Amino acid sequence: MASTGSWRRQAGRDGGLPLFRAAGVPVLLAPSWWLGSAAIVVLYAPLASRISPDASGLAGVLLAATFAVFLGLSVLAHELGHCLVALRLGLPVRRLRLFLLGGVSEVMRTPGKPGHEGLVAVAGPVVSVVLAGAFGLAAQAMPVRDAVWLLVAQTAFANAAVAVFNLLPGLPLDGGRILRAGVWALTGHRASGTRAAVVGGGVVAALLVAWAVWGVLEGTEDRWLRFGACLLTAWFVVAGARGELSAERRRAWPEGLTLGELVRPVLQLPAESPVSGALSASAGRGVVLVRADGVAAGLLDRELARRLASTSPHAPAEQAAVPIRPETVLLENEPGDEVAERVHGTAAWEYLVVDLEGRPAGVLRREDLKAALNRR
Repeated sequence: MASTGSWRRQAGRDGGLPLFRAAGVPVLLAPSWWLGSAAIVVLYAPLASRISPDASGLAGVLLAATFAVFLGLSVLAHELGHCLVALRLGLPVRRLRLFLLGGVSEVMRTPGKPGHEGLVAVAGPVVSVVLAGAFGLAAQAMPVRDAVWLLVAQTAFANAAVAVFNLLPGLPLDGGRILRAGVWALTGHRASGTRAAVVGGGVVAALLVAWAVWGVLEGTEDRWLRFGACLLTAWFVVAGARGELSAERRRAWPEGLTLGELVRPVLQLPAESPVSGALSASAGRGVVLVRADGVAAGLLDRELARRLASTSPHAPAEQAAVPIRPETVLLENEPGDEVAERVHGTAAWEYLVVDLEGRPAGVLRREDLKAALNRR
């Protein structure tokens, strides 16, 4: 298990400020979140002053900053809804990031069933609806419509807006994932659902641009704010939809190709074996280095082994081992599209293939998979 310091260093390298872990998932705050929060403070403070005389000057700024924090916590709760359902369904989550336009939960494995896809997608909007209802009831129960009431009411409205926007039927929004799950269930093909949801994403982006242009033509008070926000959001939707389509294409597994055709034989050697001998034994197969206590030290990295053997041929082969991580282990009966997705999304050159009892059954090399997919 990684130490707290190690995951914080890794998370920092991944482009965000590490906050904490929720259900084992690192929560990061991207630098762009601060930019979005500053914009909320600048835009919300004058609104608070107009609606509530009590919220003027410094009080208005503090109220706006509090609203930005409440909004961030609401988005965090929305994304945690996705994470918890994904984990419940056995889908690992790499991290949760809060950024300028909201948040994202990085689920590491594609759901294997349309029902699972739909459940993970709908969990976030459900949380937002519950929060909108809770804050809305609290606002109704407050006898005085002062600055605090305004904060509660605006938080309710913001959660409702997050839920409605995310339910629009286009990728990468939650509604697009729900649409994909529905088409997938009807057709039996996930790719068909992805294509339908990508088209939906294009429609959503076009509507956002049209609304922005309409505001400019009509000369509305917030036309330039609306124009900028809509164009930025439309770009996010289009980029996300294109990314989903590319990911679906990468998952495509040629009909008739089996994992067994690509797997190389595996050889288990003592970790203290001379690196030169282990390198010779690795010709045409993978090598698992095992310590004296029976624990695998890792897979022999041929390039590291060559460099080490050129200077210290009798050094322990373990010094040229790459640790075996959960994401670099494949089941021999794992569906081909999941294998392709895993290999594409994991930085490794070799993957250990195990049987249903967890015993090494072979080694898959990235170069072998790439060559086979290109040939087909």
